[in-house]
Amino acid sequence: MKSVFLCSLGLMACFAITAQDPAKAENIFIITTDGFRWQEIFTGADSSLISNPKFVEDTSLIRQLYWDSDLEIRRRKLMPFFWNVIAEKGQLYGNRGFGNKVNVKNFYKISYPGYNEIFTGSTDPGIIINLPRNNKNTNILEYLNNTAEYRGKVAAFSSWNLFPYIFNKDRRTFTLNSGYTVLPNEDADTSLQIINKIQQNVVHKSNTRYDWLTYFTAREYVEKYHPRIVFIGLGETDEFAHQGRYDLYLQQASAIDKMIGDLWYYTQTNPFYKNKTSFIITTDHGRGNTESSWVTHSLLTRGSGETWLAMIGNGITSLGELKTVQQTYQKQLSSTIAILAGKNFMTPNKNVKPINLPEMPQNTELTKYQHIVAK
Repeated sequence: MKSVFLCSLGLMACFAITAQDPAKAENIFIITTDGFRWQEIFTGADSSLISNPKFVEDTSLIRQLYWDSDLEIRRRKLMPFFWNVIAEKGQLYGNRGFGNKVNVKNFYKISYPGYNEIFTGSTDPGIIINLPRNNKNTNILEYLNNTAEYRGKVAAFSSWNLFPYIFNKDRRTFTLNSGYTVLPNEDADTSLQIINKIQQNVVHKSNTRYDWLTYFTAREYVEKYHPRIVFIGLGETDEFAHQGRYDLYLQQASAIDKMIGDLWYYTQTNPFYKNKTSFIITTDHGRGNTESSWVTHSLLTRGSGETWLAMIGNGITSLGELKTVQQTYQKQLSSTIAILAGKNFMTPNKNVKPINLPEMPQNTELTKYQHIVAK
């Protein structure tokens, strides 16, 4: 999404990377888990919710699974990949306890506006509610797919069936599989064929496909076709939260952590992706931050605009959990994806900058840095 240059003295660094890492990631995976709060990412299970029988059917068992009085242990029990791998090798943004804030910039704080903001850099005030209407804004996936380097190498998979409209199905040219639609596959007796058959046999289908089916579809496609830009949108965390099922919400978060860990392991052991791949992981919106409001999110619900961000891989310095006072916005992600891809994606608001990543402390073993910025 842009030309890449080494920063000279006096230029603002938009990305900090280690000297041994290339500025460009040859492959980028963008993963979202719908409506998952920053509180659970950084502090683990919520003490006011995990013991509440209104939200948890078996409070004793769920506490055995996910509770500990020690915050560090508690968050590792819920999301071990995040805290054992990303916190060691990547970056985690959004722990508001340290003043490190990630926010949505759109006014409405619901899914369609949130995903539009992530992928287009636009906070389009005309996108008000979650309706199946084609998005007029150009998104980063279609932009990359229209470049010579990434043409035919972009793929998206989502549990929520509204993504064809978010990505404008009438204009889209990249592979997109959403909801319970099957993925066309010309080969017989393949894993994709089996997954398609399982999907067709699901009795009670909703607007959101089971995340495991979304993940397995994406995983098999990645292994078979080796796309270079991949989006995986998972949705059941939001579904369970709206149902008031904090136990299932936690279980799904833990399952998604396992999916991401499995995918990372695959990319780091496959020659096509190994040491050439970055992951960007986030959510589309926050949700209420009290016992009574956590089940919902809206412009009127306090906490709905508070989100988080995790990154790991090529072009991402190993900084772990960011504990510096910093404000990051969701609308910066499309430009950030662009800079990793070595392209220049012009968002509707041309003043949107990629995420300003802080440099490593001076006592690091690394002796020099590179910086890249959008032209």
